[in-house]
Amino acid sequence: METMSSLADSPYKLLLTALSLIPITHYAIIIVFVLFVKLYNFLEFHIIQDLLSGFRGQQVELTFNSCSHLYNEVVSKCKLLHGRYMSTPWLSSPHLQTTFLRFFGRPPVFNYRREIFSTGDGGIVALDWLAQHDVTEKEDSGNSEVHQDTDTPVVIVIPGLTSDSDSVYIKHLTFYMAKRGWNVVVSNHRGLGGVQLTSDFFYNGGWTEDLRRVVKHIRSQSPDVPLFVVGTSLGANMMVKYLGEDGDDILIDGAAAVCCPWDLLLCDRFIGRNAVQRFYDKALGAGLKRYAKMHQDFFTRLSDWDGIEKARRVREFDTSGTCKIGKFDTADIYYRESSCASYVRRIKIPLLCISALDDPVCTKDALIWDECRANENVILATTQHGGHLGYFDGMNAKGVWWVRAVDEFLSVLGSSKLIKRQNKMPDSLLLGPRKSLTDKDPNVSFAKKTDNQIHVDNLPKVSKVSETHTTFDSITIFLKRFMDQF
Repeated sequence: METMSSLADSPYKLLLTALSLIPITHYAIIIVFVLFVKLYNFLEFHIIQDLLSGFRGQQVELTFNSCSHLYNEVVSKCKLLHGRYMSTPWLSSPHLQTTFLRFFGRPPVFNYRREIFSTGDGGIVALDWLAQHDVTEKEDSGNSEVHQDTDTPVVIVIPGLTSDSDSVYIKHLTFYMAKRGWNVVVSNHRGLGGVQLTSDFFYNGGWTEDLRRVVKHIRSQSPDVPLFVVGTSLGANMMVKYLGEDGDDILIDGAAAVCCPWDLLLCDRFIGRNAVQRFYDKALGAGLKRYAKMHQDFFTRLSDWDGIEKARRVREFDTSGTCKIGKFDTADIYYRESSCASYVRRIKIPLLCISALDDPVCTKDALIWDECRANENVILATTQHGGHLGYFDGMNAKGVWWVRAVDEFLSVLGSSKLIKRQNKMPDSLLLGPRKSLTDKDPNVSFAKKTDNQIHVDNLPKVSKVSETHTTFDSITIFLKRFMDQF
């Protein structure tokens, strides 16, 4: 028996003896390798795939109707949409792209010209204007009024959830387009951009009335100038819903939707799926809570303030705040009714949609593949990588690919025969000859923005533009914003 037992144990003893002969450093290497593989997959790195492809990037995939005049007349001439997107090698992860944008995006520095616009129901929104002369280093003429070039197209920018005109990606977009010759205006959401909530309502993902009124106001000021809208993230959802709601009666000439969620219910499920996504959920929820605390009197009076204080996720905030104020019975009902995907088939103007398949906030499962094939006015451009609004490229990560792609699309569209500016404005809304934005309008006042406070006054002069923060400034901003998350 002992002989048989010793024979049975001998293989294990031999194995243990062999394992004990392996140097400890080899075990350390194996552990590090396993952790590297887990981290590589967990954060969805793609540096190895990029290396194997020779850092050429991946082809931009276009989805559209086979009879699309928009593709034939416009998109076929856009080099970026027919090229490849290659992310910055040291940002070869959607999570690095997204967080780098948030903390180290190095936004250009400039001053907007602010217009305070009344929504007609007691609310106000801040319209922040930027023109080419605001981002050049020429001597300031000393005139603080906002004058638009009669022939210069206007681009309205709609920020995402809790974002405003000072958000990094918005500043990249506005600065680039203004430098390229556009008149750009950021339509900040109610209660953002340093303005107070002055009515018993705040914005939500399906609220389109403020955008409709802003468009009508700008169109009345510029009846013969091409007018475009660019929506980002949740702002893209609001914009697409607005385009579908107004259909043939729309007052704009073209639009672009960047990193649109499309289906808010699917995205809500997505950002609660695993540990990485839950990080974004908590970060967005923390941003909403900061927004609520800026307007605590408003939310205490009209919503469940105790629920808002306890909220850690976006859904929890929406249940206690958005649904109460917006008169939605549940968060699921709010998400279903506010999602823009079902409105795509009604869109009657050219629309470019840009999304990354690795977007960590807006799931690719919500993308509108079939809707784009059915509507010849819509083009969907998807990239393998890019993150959520990141899309940094080049070794120094100074460029943002989607900003250039939107500019190219709108530039080609603006010079195409698809733009036939027909005056759709009722006579009662037209203001006659073109005016400077400083001409009197009962819904408009002007302001300058200092330290997040609004003072109705003359507009500030444009200061000399510096294109990037220093490294020290970036680190300071990162530490401050990182601590704000907790």
